[in-house]
Amino acid sequence: MRISISWTGGSVTATLDDTPTSRALWDALPVEASANTWGEEVYFGVPVETDREDGATDTVAPGTVCYWLAGSALALPFGRTPISVGPESRLASAANVLGRIDGDHRALTAVGDGDAVRVDRVE
Repeated sequence: MRISISWTGGSVTATLDDTPTSRALWDALPVEASANTWGEEVYFGVPVETDREDGATDTVAPGTVCYWLAGSALALPFGRTPISVGPESRLASAANVLGRIDGDHRALTAVGDGDAVRVDRVE
């Protein structure tokens, strides 16, 4: 499953693993939301309710696509957050890991607080 994440002035694609949360997100697409930023992370609410999966974690590599359980949000860390230790991306709390941004995840630096974000299927 591949998705496109776009905002005014940019976009990235991501490849999702076959997980229950990834399938729930896929079924909910397209999604439009208002972006929030927290350090070097973009996150926004999605209409998905799911349970914690095996492998859920609060620490991931930059460029990982996550479903943040506490916020029912897609979390896209592209670098350090305010609570990171070293080069990791540390989320505020546990998230299900969905996949990875294709190519340069640093493109997400262009997303600002309040920017409109759209997530679509790439078929």
